[in-house]
Amino acid sequence: MTQDERLAFLVEAYRQETGRGEEIPVPLAAEGRRRLLRALMNVRPPRPLTPKVAAVEAAYLAERTREKGVVRPEDIPTIRTALGNGGPFADRLSLWRGDITRLAADAVVNAANEEMLGCFIPLHSCIDNAIHSAAGTALRLECARQMEALRRCRGPSYVQPTAVPLITGACALPARAVIHIVGPIVRGALTPAHEETLAACYRNVLSLCNRRGLRTVAFCCLSTGVFRFPRRRAAAIAVRTVTDWLANHSGAMDRVIFDVFTEEDEICYEKTLRTC
Repeated sequence: MTQDERLAFLVEAYRQETGRGEEIPVPLAAEGRRRLLRALMNVRPPRPLTPKVAAVEAAYLAERTREKGVVRPEDIPTIRTALGNGGPFADRLSLWRGDITRLAADAVVNAANEEMLGCFIPLHSCIDNAIHSAAGTALRLECARQMEALRRCRGPSYVQPTAVPLITGACALPARAVIHIVGPIVRGALTPAHEETLAACYRNVLSLCNRRGLRTVAFCCLSTGVFRFPRRRAAAIAVRTVTDWLANHSGAMDRVIFDVFTEEDEICYEKTLRTC
């Protein structure tokens, strides 16, 4: 199949799976069809695909990854090179403004919600949606299976606690693993408890990487989107927590990447990383 044929096949398969496929118009332009496929994947419940659909989806997403271009940790300058930082961790920290789904790190970090199933809002701009869309429907299914196993042990109402990471495979992403974590939600004024919980997110992810032998990790900006953690303070906590952890775990990580999406976040991290 060509990539256009894969796209057409997947759109039709997922349209028909909804049970109301004829009601869903298919755009003529390729970009519109890609957006429709993503939307259909976003709302799809966690259930297995047929072997043929799974194979076509895997091939389609692999080609999308190739088109976007894979970025390896060693392709990203360290803060020693990029920012002139001469500190003790300058060769192990990086700041990168780009698409986290392109990174071939050992692990990428997903800002998840407590259900751990990804974002069901079609085409939503959150990192949870971006990661699940690029990884494919197998990622939601793996998350669901892990959550079902946890509910069998801890009760049917179990949801993932804040700052407790859950690790999965990366499916169609170029990374080796995805670490999903729920950050603190700020309702009203920022408190010391919010700050400590955010710091725990970074510590717990790094400790999990250390246990699993994952030596490169890319963090997104945890809790700064719809969870409303102030961006500048979140950047300061992230950098301080990571450098403190590295100081206490000599040689444990080869590279920690702070991946940002907006110019505002990039400025916040640059200011903090220049002097860390």
